[in-house]
Amino acid sequence: MVRISNNLVGLLNFLTFLLSIPILGGGIWLSNRASTDCEKFLDRPIIALGVFLMLVSLAGLIGAWCRVSWLLWIYLFVMFILIVLVFCFTIFAFVVTNKGVGEVVSGRGYKEYRLGDYSNWLQKRVSSDKNWGKIRSCLQDSKICKSLEDKNLPQSDFFNSNLSPIQSGCCKPPTDCNFTYQSATNWTKLADSTISADQDCTTWSNDPNSLCYDCQSCKAGVLANLKKDWKKVAVVNIIFLIFLIIVYSIGCCAFRNNREDNSYPRWKGYP
Repeated sequence: MVRISNNLVGLLNFLTFLLSIPILGGGIWLSNRASTDCEKFLDRPIIALGVFLMLVSLAGLIGAWCRVSWLLWIYLFVMFILIVLVFCFTIFAFVVTNKGVGEVVSGRGYKEYRLGDYSNWLQKRVSSDKNWGKIRSCLQDSKICKSLEDKNLPQSDFFNSNLSPIQSGCCKPPTDCNFTYQSATNWTKLADSTISADQDCTTWSNDPNSLCYDCQSCKAGVLANLKKDWKKVAVVNIIFLIFLIIVYSIGCCAFRNNREDNSYPRWKGYP
């Protein structure tokens, strides 16, 4: 009679295997239709995740239900490595996102963001030409600034708007530049003598393909958004980590059952 722990491990991995199929299929579909750098950037991680889940779930499924101890051992080893990685990433996420807050601007409903307020590690990652090129492409593809322009807000409504970090950092010039508002993505520069020393003021362009995408404030806005997302991911990771530890414990029981059954066959009536 198959024991409860073997049944649970097999069932959980069967469900994981079913989950891996749409994930893998979605990654392959995305790779075939990807037309932008942003879309191409996502397909490989999705395919890798789908393949990983499929292989690990098959190892756990066969190992538990078919009593194949060496496959169950591989499954437990991978699970242990995954637990360590999730734990380390969760701690790392809390550490690197501990710094950095938006600055309240007088008379404005939105906040502004400074790149120097964030951790050095995040600054280096986002400032890399290779990384920023991909991020910039994604920002343009998302049309987040165009959607803001399409609202055609009057100046008072725009200044009172609760802009997202990316909208605040990438779609408009910093408030210190003292530019004159024409529309959400169109601002008139003042004479050079009155422009702030902030280099973002000279980087700003009314060209819809440029705007403030190369500004330090835009990179800071991306990090502010990333920080918010990583905080959520870290909380989810804690729940996921608890789940992994429970599954790993059940898997250890199933592995012990396999070893006992392989070493000491249970004859009818033998305890």
